[in-house]
Amino acid sequence: MPKLNRMCPEMAGLKSLEELQKYSEQLNAEISSAHLYLSMAAYLDGKSLEGMAHWMKMQAQEELTHSAKFYAYINDINGSVQLDAIPKPDADYGSVKGVFEAVLKHEKHVTALIHKLVQLARNESDYATEIFLQWFVSEQVEEEANVSKLLDDLELIGDKPQGLFMLDRQLGARQAAGSSH
Repeated sequence: MPKLNRMCPEMAGLKSLEELQKYSEQLNAEISSAHLYLSMAAYLDGKSLEGMAHWMKMQAQEELTHSAKFYAYINDINGSVQLDAIPKPDADYGSVKGVFEAVLKHEKHVTALIHKLVQLARNESDYATEIFLQWFVSEQVEEEANVSKLLDDLELIGDKPQGLFMLDRQLGARQAAGSSH
């Protein structure tokens, strides 16, 4: 259980320890997401789709950045970070399209988790946390839109290896967020 907040509860906006527990749960969900995307990268590398594997590795790195934001926030509000075991992800996705369908399903799950945190913050009148979470709300809109676009591309490509080759190369060009090149 998270330690009690040593800050004035009114200043921190915290009304319950439930909030601190939920933030640690989200931190763990972000780490689990990174683990899932690395599993997907391994699947794609096994199919010689190195560009798509690279895209998944970048996703994994992004998820670790998200977890670091929660880690810092929990510490900023003088909470106690609780790390959990990481569940073993699937290793076989059936197809390239199956991988990206799993990504979209997972991102929708993460969106639901973030929305629940926003609702909890509102219920607790925790305005600082609600502002903190708005970045994640916007990020999830972007994540779902990006993956939906990739699924649309895969639908158009169908069974054409040339299209898959081109998409693989395109995804291999992805750079880390904030990269200047």
